[in-house]
Amino acid sequence: MRKDIKEIRIELVQAMIEQYVESVGLTREESFNEEKSYWHWKHGSANIEVFIQSVEVGNEVTREYLRIFSYLASVPKLSVHAREEFLTRLLEMNDRSLGVKLTLMEETNKVYATYERDIRGMDYTELSICIADLEWWADKLDDELKSYNN
Repeated sequence: MRKDIKEIRIELVQAMIEQYVESVGLTREESFNEEKSYWHWKHGSANIEVFIQSVEVGNEVTREYLRIFSYLASVPKLSVHAREEFLTRLLEMNDRSLGVKLTLMEETNKVYATYERDIRGMDYTELSICIADLEWWADKLDDELKSYNN
């Protein structure tokens, strides 16, 4: 059975993720969740999650994205004023965390550092920079949020 270009792209990016994982001293067995089809590991205090997601963009048309996440903190239960200050702080952090965006997972109070990019045209250098940047920012930002909440 012949593979289409989408399947080939996904396999190439999966192989690049595997290469990155090995470059930081991990094995597939340590980092890949077969059931949920994503990679995960720790970088400093940050928990990194990497996966490829297909997003429908038309009638039977999808685009595939590299998605990299790291849970940073939960929005604390605060007064309305304190919550506004906390969310303002998140927006300020978002402005200076270049290449990474801060997100709230829908219907939760969980704050994530997030990076996404269409996999078309991606090479190993770009993939490794994207993951390393997210690792660095997530480790830094989760520490900043911990100190904010104390």
